[in-house]
Order: sequence, then structure tokens, then C-alpha cells
Amino acid sequence: MTPRPRTGTRTGTAVDTGASSGIGAATARRLAAAGYHVVLTARRTERLDALAKELTAEGLSASVTALDVTDRAAVDAFAGSLEHCDVLVNNAGGALGVDPVATADPADWRAMYEVNVLGVLNVTQALLPALVASGDGTVLVVSSTAGLGTYEGGGGYVAAKHGAHVIAETLRLELNGKPVRVIEIAPGMVKTDEFSLTRFRGDPDRAASVYAGVAEPLTADDVADAIAWAVTRPSHVNVDLLVLRPRAQASNTKVHREP
Repeated sequence: MTPRPRTGTRTGTAVDTGASSGIGAATARRLAAAGYHVVLTARRTERLDALAKELTAEGLSASVTALDVTDRAAVDAFAGSLEHCDVLVNNAGGALGVDPVATADPADWRAMYEVNVLGVLNVTQALLPALVASGDGTVLVVSSTAGLGTYEGGGGYVAAKHGAHVIAETLRLELNGKPVRVIEIAPGMVKTDEFSLTRFRGDPDRAASVYAGVAEPLTADDVADAIAWAVTRPSHVNVDLLVLRPRAQASNTKVHREP
């Protein structure tokens, strides 16, 4: 029996924020392979250029725009430069620190709120008219299992991802009756090159300890596979919320680790 394709095929323009690494870069590859022209956005243009070159060498379609999702003027200018938009993947985000609430740096909380919540709000608001005008738009928010359950040392990130979760949930209600789907993908433990390293401010040992003893944490491509699958469902099918965890992770606070 011939295996069925992992995702469907569509056409149109997909905007991918935070596309310079990790889940964002993997998502760009998946959506481009599914037939979309992918607009790669992030702050590090050299990485975006390399990814765009990789995709075009494979006969896929991609373009690059430098973008800081926390800069509303830049986001509005970017939105105005697009001829149309069919899919928005709000992937840009991140965590800083694991300090308890009592001693956490408010600057870290503010930075996480800016990118994980206001960044999603900025890009979604700016592109929503084009998504509605497309007649078949999709807004996808990459949140986290942190947006669904708390854990010690995660207060700032958990609060921010709860905010991202609420944006998706509220927007779905407010857009009911319009030709736009709102999808939320909430990954658990994903091992990428940068997420934990950034959280631990460049300390490789602390970053590696997050995954110690876990046989198979999720990969960026695992999450990107789910994103592409959800986006390429038939237009009448909305994947409201898809939670992904590795088999070893039963919850945010229970993870099986081999000795």
C-alpha cells in the first residue's frame, strides 16, 4: 500500500514569524513543501536568507523580510507591503529565566510578554484584514503547554503563554462567521538549538539538563509537521487546540527520565 502524504497541498501566501531557527524554520520548510509561498520573518536576516536560498534551491517559494514583532510600526509597514496573505503562523516567542515569582526580574517578564503576547497581537491585527479578504484565511498561534498549566519557576513564561492561548481562544469567538480559522498548537518539551539556551542565558550545561535522561523529546520538525497538517486541513475543518508532548512527558511537571 502506498503511504498517504503527511500533509495536504495548498497554495497561497503564508507568513511565518520567528522563522530564523527552531520551530519557525522547520515550519517554513513544511509549508513551502505543501505549496505555499512562505514569507520568512525574524530579526536575523542572515539566517532567513540562508533558509530562503535552501528552499528556492529545492524549487520551493520563499521570500525574506526582517521583522521585530514587538515593533508595531514595522509590523504595520510589513503588512502594507504584502499583496495578500492566506496563512499567518505566529511562532515568534521565547522564555527568559526560571526564577520564582518572589525574585524574578520584572524586565524578563516584560520582555516575554512583549514577544509572546503583544507580538502575536501586533501581527495578527495588522494582517487580519488581508486574511479575511482572502476568503479562506488561517491564523495559527504557537503557544505552549505552559499556557495550559503552571509550574514552579515558570511564572513569567507561563503568564505570557496563557496570554497567547487567550488571544487564540478569544479571536476564534470574535471571528465566528468570517472566513478565517484560528488554530492553536501547544507543544510541550521540544529540544531545539536555542530555546533552553536562551532561557538559561547561554549556559549550555543548564540548557542540556532540561532534556537529561529524556529518550526522545519532541523536535522542531515534529511540531512543524503538526502545524502543516492543521493548516492544510479542508477549509471547513478547524483544529481549535492541538497539544503535543513527547511520550516521556505526562504533564509539565511529570517527565520520565532514564537513569
